[in-house]
Amino acid sequence: MIGIYDYTVVLTYLSLLSSCLGCIFSLSGRGGCPSLGIFFLMFCGVCDAFDGKVASTKKKRSSYEKKYGIQIDSLSDLVAFGVLPLAIGVSIYRTSPFLQSFVGDYPFVSFFFYGVLLFYVLTAFIRLAHYNVTEEERQKVEKGARKYYTGLPVTSASVILPVVWLLQYLTPLDFSLLYFFVLFLMSFLFVFKIRIKKLGMKGISFLVVIGVVEFFLFLVFKFIK
Repeated sequence: MIGIYDYTVVLTYLSLLSSCLGCIFSLSGRGGCPSLGIFFLMFCGVCDAFDGKVASTKKKRSSYEKKYGIQIDSLSDLVAFGVLPLAIGVSIYRTSPFLQSFVGDYPFVSFFFYGVLLFYVLTAFIRLAHYNVTEEERQKVEKGARKYYTGLPVTSASVILPVVWLLQYLTPLDFSLLYFFVLFLMSFLFVFKIRIKKLGMKGISFLVVIGVVEFFLFLVFKFIK
């Protein structure tokens, strides 16, 4: 069979499947369930945080294995942190009383919301394509992992967007519009030429802790409270 099926790719494959499930649950039913989509988005973030570390534990990886890892990582990231946030956005748009009331008064505004979602996916796609090309070129002249990223990594969506949606439960206000504003801002940061230092193990662990806290807060406010 073509492809790779050892332990080095398990987390990447799980991230892809999780993102697909997130899209399904976000868009299922009458309006969908954005909160379930957010859960799967956070799980994708956890998988992405450690997939590279797991892959690096295998010594003497072939050139094919390394290139394969780069490709599936970006392909999975496009679905997890590009398409899934779009699906969540569609669900938020359909289920938010505020947005539906606003669009009811100004129907043409709906084009703006869908435009933001499409723009977000496009910039995430461009960002990941740029990463693939530059990473392949970098590996020809450098050894080890890169120290800096150019542009905001698309994986940041797994931390930023859950925080935005969590505000829905922490306050009585409707933060649906904020979700689209944040997506719009992130879209520019994806393709903006800024250098961002790659997180080390301590930074990744800190983000994972934040993700765990977000997850339990969601459980408390969504299902227990």
